[in-house]
Amino acid sequence: MASNRVLKVADRIKEVIAQLLETRVKDPRLGFITITDVRVTGDLQQASIFYTVLGDDEARSSTAAALASAKGMLRAEVGQALNLRIVPTLEFFADGLQESASAMNDLMSEVRRKDEELAKLRANAKPIGDADPYKVHE
Repeated sequence: MASNRVLKVADRIKEVIAQLLETRVKDPRLGFITITDVRVTGDLQQASIFYTVLGDDEARSSTAAALASAKGMLRAEVGQALNLRIVPTLEFFADGLQESASAMNDLMSEVRRKDEELAKLRANAKPIGDADPYKVHE
């Protein structure tokens, strides 16, 4: 379980990064980005920043390149805003939440369709053999 301080630092990093991406990063490759989560190690030396990008694969790849290019400036600004002795290194990860949710919806639709097919087959099904398949000893 992460300490209260680690959670506060992660939350503050999320706010600072989101604000910087909106106001300071002027890279045209940066797409419509949302910071979804920030996880910081217990020693506050590494921060994993998860994000989603609205758009296609090209928008996602160009946004990843823009984030990689701005990583140094973002880290310096995070260090200045948080006033920490050791500024965490920043790693950006595309959050697969949208793709996972979409895949799960597709799977659920497939399950419903197969359940409907099975219900149709079951409605007209008749037992094989006798109506009472158990032997009766008299």
